[in-house]
Amino acid sequence: MKRSKIDGLFTLIAGRGSIIVFFIMAFEVMIMISPFAFFFYSVFNPVFKWLNQFAATKWLTSFFLPHMIFPPTQFLKTVRILGSIFFVAGAVTFMICALQVYLGKIFKWGVANKGLYRYIRHPQYLGLGIWGIGMSILWPRFIVLASLSLMFILYYFLAKDEERRMLNHYGESYRQYMNQTGMFFPKFLESRFILPGRFATIPLTIIAAVIGTGFFLRTVTLNSILFTSKNNITLVSMLPEDNRLAVPALNGIIREQAAGKPNYIKGGKDYLGYLMFPDYIMQGMIANTDKEFHLFKHHHTVAMISDWVLHPFQHLRTSPSFHMAKMHGADPVVARRHHCPLGINDPNLNCETCPYRRVIIIEIDNNNGQRLSGKQLLSFNATRIPTCFVDINTKTGEILNIQKVEKATAWKDVPTPEI
Repeated sequence: MKRSKIDGLFTLIAGRGSIIVFFIMAFEVMIMISPFAFFFYSVFNPVFKWLNQFAATKWLTSFFLPHMIFPPTQFLKTVRILGSIFFVAGAVTFMICALQVYLGKIFKWGVANKGLYRYIRHPQYLGLGIWGIGMSILWPRFIVLASLSLMFILYYFLAKDEERRMLNHYGESYRQYMNQTGMFFPKFLESRFILPGRFATIPLTIIAAVIGTGFFLRTVTLNSILFTSKNNITLVSMLPEDNRLAVPALNGIIREQAAGKPNYIKGGKDYLGYLMFPDYIMQGMIANTDKEFHLFKHHHTVAMISDWVLHPFQHLRTSPSFHMAKMHGADPVVARRHHCPLGINDPNLNCETCPYRRVIIIEIDNNNGQRLSGKQLLSFNATRIPTCFVDINTKTGEILNIQKVEKATAWKDVPTPEI
């Protein structure tokens, strides 16, 4: 076999392999809320655990955008909405262009130069890239960005290899087509943004742009979150309307601490508390509070995925009982009240204005003995250990329940979102 054919075959395999790896990593969230979660993590969790052992790679398992916390600024809300738009638009573009190419091969239409191919030589790869960007926003783990970078690099060189083969096959007609169209964007746009010509600098440029954007978005996210701190406890609200409740909730917990309760909170340690509705759907990612919040055990995975993509923020405001009520044709308001984790089934109590909140408290250990607060608690080198949760009436300061939790989330030792 000639060397050019070997190189072409290698490029093709590498390109196809990169997209498979990327979408396995990116679709992690979809598998995570399905009954196949533990099968997935039995394979991939050793990789995550290995990455978490080293300071140089631990950041890869972290998140660069809010995933459990409602985006606190308009900018971050816009980014999240764009994630859904890119996900849908990229998928549709990719599928249409793929259909055009493969039908063209079947019916021998020659060079694909109609539709988007009239303006761009590789709209199929463009659609795939947009799809990938959307997915990396929807599931914003750094390792997804790393695999997206690899996909971009390999598909750039795969596109170059395809063009070389098309020139050999179609000759001057394809060269004219190349002169009239851009590679991934229309000609008038692409001429303004030219990748460096040297082979080695192209991968470095792509990696720097993609990973650098992730670090920028994480910095913006951490600087946008409102932290409320007192003594050795810092609270962060999952929903923006709860920011006003952080101080009374924190004061109530500290009063109990001063009285010797809860004894799960130690004076020499630093703690991060997540303030939320008692039935907040994402709490299983923080601590194993109850099987009701083990999303992977539910039977409404498809509904949750569609909400996650098509309703960027609604999934953060709906309780587990919401989907169950829809499945059974029940009133979601009644179902939510009936399935209240606190056992409060009062017809006169509106869940939307309910004063009761749950605070899940996580012990933070950074292994260097320094005291931490605010966004420092979410640093890459911090170890997060679920400690307890406190159910509190934010109006009266009365604590209904303090319960210790195991030192793991609902997904055991799988690295889960911290923001």
